Formats: sequence, C-alpha cells, structure tokens
Amino acid sequence: MSILKINDLEKHEEHSLVFPVFSLEVLEHEVVAIHSSTNVRNVLIKLFLGELPVSSGELIINGQEITKSKEAYFDQVGMYLLDDGLYERLSVKDHFSFFKKLYGSELSMDEALRMTQLEPKRNIRLSRLTASEKRRVHFGRLLFQNPALFLFEEPDQNADLETKQVFLKLVRRVSENGKAVVVLTSNMESALSVTDKVCRLDETGLHVLDVVADEETTDALPREELITEDQIIEEEIMIQPVRFEKIPTKVNDKIVLFDPPEIDYIESNEGQYNIYIKGEMYPCVFTMAELETRLHPYGFFRCHRSYIVNLQKVREVVTWTRNSFTLVLGDAKKSSIPLSKTKMAELKGMLGLK
Repeated sequence: MSILKINDLEKHEEHSLVFPVFSLEVLEHEVVAIHSSTNVRNVLIKLFLGELPVSSGELIINGQEITKSKEAYFDQVGMYLLDDGLYERLSVKDHFSFFKKLYGSELSMDEALRMTQLEPKRNIRLSRLTASEKRRVHFGRLLFQNPALFLFEEPDQNADLETKQVFLKLVRRVSENGKAVVVLTSNMESALSVTDKVCRLDETGLHVLDVVADEETTDALPREELITEDQIIEEEIMIQPVRFEKIPTKVNDKIVLFDPPEIDYIESNEGQYNIYIKGEMYPCVFTMAELETRLHPYGFFRCHRSYIVNLQKVREVVTWTRNSFTLVLGDAKKSSIPLSKTKMAELKGMLGLK
C-alpha cells in the first residue's frame, strides 16, 4: 500500500528552477533517502509543511493531498527538522509525558525511554543534555505520534554514535510496523547508512542510484565482461558477453553504481582514485588506466596524468601561460582541472582547432 505519492512535482523560485518534474512513491515498510543540496532539501520541507506553494504537481499522504488538507499533514506525517525546538527547562520525562498525552499514545513511558536510550536521563532537564541527547528526545516525540510517514532532515548530522544507533533501530522498528520513512540529506554516507533505496534530486531531476552490498559484488566488479550461458547448439555452449557500463564507487560497506555521464571528473591522489559527482567525492575501485579505458567511449579525456575529465562538462579552456592551461567545468563550484601542455595539443585536435 502506498503511503506517500509525489506526482509530477516541480518547483520554481522566481526565474530559477529548483528541481524539474519528478514523481516518487513510498510504500508501507519502505525506507527511502533523498540526497540533495541544502537548498533543494529546504524547499522540499517547506512544500511538505505547506509554507510554499507547489509550481505544479501534488503531494499525497494516504490518499489525501496535503496541499489541500492541513489535517492530512498533521495526522499522517511526523517530521524531525534540524531547527526543531524543545522546552529546555523541562525534563526528559516531562517532555515524554506531554507527547504521550498530546498524541493519545499507548506507548509506555518506559518503552520510549528504552528505545531512545534516555533511561538514565529521565529526570534531567534538557538544558543539561548534549545536542545528540536532545535529538533523541525528538525521536521519542515521533514514537509517541506514530504517524504513517516519518520524515527526517539530516537525522545523524553531528550526532554521536549512540544516537546514530538509536536512529537506525527506530527506523527499522517503524518500517517493520508498516510505516514509511523518508530521509532528506545532503550526505551520501548518511543516506546509505539507513537504506539501499537512495535517490538524488537536483536540477536535472530525480535519479535512483544503483546500490548493492559490497560482498555481493567484490568478485564481479573487476571484470570487463560478464559471461552467461545462452544456449547449446551442436553440443557447444554459446557465450554472450555483456559489457558492464556503470562505474562502481564505495561508500562504507555499500557499492554505488553511477552512469558515466553523471561523472564530472576523476582525480588520482597518492594512489587513491576518486570520482567527483555534483561536488561530492567517491572512492573508486579501478585505477586511472582502467577508468580511462572504460570511460573513453563516453567522451572522457585524460587531460593530465592525475585527472580524467568528462568533456561534456567542460565550459572553458583557460590559458594562463604558454605552458599552463586549465579546464573550467560548468558545475556549481566551477571546478578547475589542470590540462597538461602535451594534452592541450591533443584536445585541440579532438575539437578540430589549429
């Protein structure tokens, strides 16, 4: 059963596009992370809160469009936001008693304290708690609310290890109970720590990432081709090679597969090979030579012994001196990539310049 439906949602701010039309459905028991910039995340939150009008499209929770029904939001959505406040003079127990009464919850005080690992702090005022412990009080509020959809903004940002573990257990519990969970974050590591269902939302739209467990791919990744048995003809096995086109990167114990056109550039630094996408860095399992071979058919160019660049992302070629050149990309950071003198001549030939 669908808990959240985002249908053809689009948002403009003045004359700029925040994100183009996209759709997303989150079912019962599902945990989905949306990886985006801070600006995109803030706009999404304001749309959920009804603080901004949608340019087009709709947000539907359990069959009710929240842009038309405030009751649908308050009854069905529980949100943790980074700027959420609490009453510093009250104790943890006082907060939980208030939440329990507010939502008419059957969850016991002891169970909520246990789940948030705040039993030793039950009689302590919030003003004396750490920032991470206060975050767990917010998690307790959501447990008492028990909504259909849990929405978290950067839930583990600057949190201690204990709070991160509390959050992961909370997500596991509510998803097992048929709830839907959406995590909004600008940190890919944070997204992958909670779920394998990660989407990236930016000015080009919503992109679902290919994520697999490391142990499932370790043996297969270094191979250029995957061999499958097709059919037997005249007692011979016919082999069909399949080219592996995606580029694997590692984030903790997960391997994320990117399409070559998504990549901005690759950098080699002290034996480490890092892929840059939308300003974020991802370690890669392949060497520069292997990457150069794999990416050449997609318009990538070895512009320097330590760099491979996606020529489709290059906006300027800057000449500093007769022997010093730089490629400027069209990304938000206007990334600068060195271009060696020998490669400058090769690039001119590729572009048809003299």
